[in-house]
Amino acid sequence: MTHILIAEDEERIASFVAKGLRVHGYEATAVLTGEAALEHVEAGGIDLLVLDLGLGDMDGFDVLRFLRAEGYELPVIVLTARSSVTDTVTGLESGADDYMAKPFRFEELLARVRLRLRSQPAATARGNVLAHGRLQLDLRTRRMRVDDTEVDLSAREFALAETFMRHPGDVLTRERLLSEVWGYDFDPGSNVVDVYVRYLRRKLGAEHFDTIRGVGYRLVDAQV
Repeated sequence: MTHILIAEDEERIASFVAKGLRVHGYEATAVLTGEAALEHVEAGGIDLLVLDLGLGDMDGFDVLRFLRAEGYELPVIVLTARSSVTDTVTGLESGADDYMAKPFRFEELLARVRLRLRSQPAATARGNVLAHGRLQLDLRTRRMRVDDTEVDLSAREFALAETFMRHPGDVLTRERLLSEVWGYDFDPGSNVVDVYVRYLRRKLGAEHFDTIRGVGYRLVDAQV
């Protein structure tokens, strides 16, 4: 499930946004401080950050600059009462993917969340490397490793592996994989997902992929 972090020091707003996102199928966590936001991102598993600038312990711009300096590429939507052109430009130049002024309509925020998740998938690992168990996927060099062994993947195999690596432990349906990797609507007569999962099992090790009968597949932490 896609996990969205809300860093907002007004509890009422944080609760409102988190509740709305959960209703629409997202996992949402709200924190009140910049330090807590950094801890959650560093712990991994965050796909998008909704960031207020007026946090109690530190400026939201500092949170944003720190994340970008450390190589975190997850999408960040700034949500703030600061609506001047200067603040907007500063936010975007600091690495924000979007900038929304308060007061706001939840429907617009939801639309922007969906857009950022679709156009800029969040890396749930530090920098350009996704890691899970014995697997490492370098998004910059497009290299895959199992332990210390580099494995050659085709472009489609790489895209499928990346989708699994971005959602470790999640059950990914065939419909979702077909849509995200191939860009197709689900065709019940197609077995292309199963074929390519079989390719990945052969190259990376079958122990890394669980079959959820009648549903899809799940990436697991397979030990030696």
